[in-house]
Amino acid sequence: METLVETLNTYVQYTCQILAIFVICTGIVKALWTFVKDALFDALAAEAIKESRLELGHAFSLGLGFLIGSSILSSSISPSWDDIGKLAAVIVIRTVLNYFLLQEIKNHNEDEEKKN
Repeated sequence: METLVETLNTYVQYTCQILAIFVICTGIVKALWTFVKDALFDALAAEAIKESRLELGHAFSLGLGFLIGSSILSSSISPSWDDIGKLAAVIVIRTVLNYFLLQEIKNHNEDEEKKN
């Protein structure tokens, strides 16, 4: 039974990492498309940059969530104190990054509301 749990845990970790890669890459492509479409065809370069950054922010935030989940799973089975310390450091760094990404998204949304 223990081997089954460890194997399942490993597969879920890899799935979370693959999902993070997929979400981040999709966000990059979507942000690039938004920028190219708006900057080249609508001559709204400044707005295109803001919209592209917003797309990237959402993708990075979701991707970081998947990576945090993967990190938690990686040290959930028989963790040592060293594993717990590394996990704490990774979670703190990723949470701080996520916080600032969400602040950027919030500021962008508030700017958009003021314009309208």
